[in-house]
Amino acid sequence: MEEFNMVKKILYVIIPIVLIFIIGDQLITNDDEGSINDNEQAEMNYDYVLPEPGHTKKTVENKIIKIFAQAEKGKIPMVPFILGEATVQEVTSKWEEPETTIEAEGKDYSEYPSKHVHIGYQQDRIVDLRSYDEKVLSDISLNDIEQTKGEADDIRYYRDDAFDQIILIYDVNKNFQLKLVFPIPTDDNPNPFIHHISLVTLADINLLVLNEKIKNMSLDDKIGQMLFGGISGTSMSAETKSLITEYKIGGIILYADNMGNPKQTVDLINQLRKENSGNTFPMFIGTDQEGGDISRLPGDLVSPPKANEIGAQNDSESAFEIGELLAWQLQAYGFNLNFAPVLDVNSNPDNPIIGERSFSDDADIVSELGTLTMKGLQSQQVIPVIKHFPGHGDTSVDSHLELPIVDKSLDDLKELELVPFEYAIKNGADVIMTAHILLPELDPDYPSSMSKEVVTGLLREQLHYHGVIITDDMTMEGITDHYEIGSASVEAVKAGNDIIMIAHEYQNIVSAFNAIKEAVENGEISEERIDESVRRIIELKQEYKLNDERITPLNLEKLNEAAESILEG
Repeated sequence: MEEFNMVKKILYVIIPIVLIFIIGDQLITNDDEGSINDNEQAEMNYDYVLPEPGHTKKTVENKIIKIFAQAEKGKIPMVPFILGEATVQEVTSKWEEPETTIEAEGKDYSEYPSKHVHIGYQQDRIVDLRSYDEKVLSDISLNDIEQTKGEADDIRYYRDDAFDQIILIYDVNKNFQLKLVFPIPTDDNPNPFIHHISLVTLADINLLVLNEKIKNMSLDDKIGQMLFGGISGTSMSAETKSLITEYKIGGIILYADNMGNPKQTVDLINQLRKENSGNTFPMFIGTDQEGGDISRLPGDLVSPPKANEIGAQNDSESAFEIGELLAWQLQAYGFNLNFAPVLDVNSNPDNPIIGERSFSDDADIVSELGTLTMKGLQSQQVIPVIKHFPGHGDTSVDSHLELPIVDKSLDDLKELELVPFEYAIKNGADVIMTAHILLPELDPDYPSSMSKEVVTGLLREQLHYHGVIITDDMTMEGITDHYEIGSASVEAVKAGNDIIMIAHEYQNIVSAFNAIKEAVENGEISEERIDESVRRIIELKQEYKLNDERITPLNLEKLNEAAESILEG
């Protein structure tokens, strides 16, 4: 009898344990409503483990903590994709085609109901991850969130025929925002349970895509983007082809010597575009089309007025229209960038280089009319380059021939020379050209185009300029009489310029390329510094939608009719 009682006691202990294992195994392997077993969970390896079932305060708190921990990494529980990084191709490769797709809020959404997940895309990259998975979200109430994570960074509401919801928004870090969506509390349901979560990217998806492109670029490709070169002749030469295909330079400037007549100019630019079409990024193709004497475009083209004539008229509408006209003329020949307008204040009547190219000796007139001309160019999708920072108007020598010295303090510059540049920056300047001027009060050692104090300290940090910075031509004698072209180019990059202009001689461009590359390889310039410039350059090209498409022959008659209409009006 004692043996029988002993057996009964053992059975009372063993049977419940066996039943627990059987029932637990059945629950795990049922695969009901998207549930997964332990092996599948291990295989998924999504850095999330389902908590033990049961609505205890500690269990729910752990769920919430894990959801937020995942969100900081750009993830949501039970989903193997990272926000902002994974592409639609990666998702379909792993999960196959979605069961349904919709378009909402400017995004394309792929819906996977069996996985309780919706995925939003922008430019084929994930920008929104939404989970409706009850196994992850069950038992989490509105009060649970507020008690565990505190007050939300923002609260919004959504209502339509099917839903009436409150959305708690938490900025989990600088990159990601977590939205927790609940039914609106009511008297009957004062503490509702969660409906779904949505993790969205705070970063610009275009920037994420761009960063990926830059990461995949070679150092040679990056340095090439930072060079704006001049070429010889009126047709494609072996050297020009080398600059495009071997060095992949980011831009080409054409001068009068390159442009014999309209047809030849269009043919040359089409050759440049075709040669570059195999490269990752389109090229800047620019020239100096300021108006008046500085008008490079060939042919019987109605010439826009000089800047000082626009200044004398002092008409805002006319200045904007002149910018539009310059853009039309440039586009007709195939250019996408103009080294204009000049924002120098003509404060020195003995100035041999600016003079009539300036709108006025009044800084306010230069500011308004120069910026409006800039805006006119921008309105027609031609990139304006304002010049010559920090101001070439009070020089008495030509930097093409020797290095001008301007003995002005920063306070002096702020009262006059910097006024138009500050105004243009506040009104959306895209590119600023730095001048070859020595300003001993700011930097006694380097001209402004090679000075970190001027380019980074003044232009970037004090004037808060975030656009592209390009040097004036580094082959001017104001530079070459004092510096070797390679070392000067390195100093210009170290100063903070994004693009180095080398307008003459193939070998000069090659020397600059090699010197910059060597400076990166020996640690004098960091590759991160190079990346900063490349990012600005490519962003600008993308903003203006540059391409290498062939342009059609121009119609001079229609161009001149448009010019006369503006100038006579």
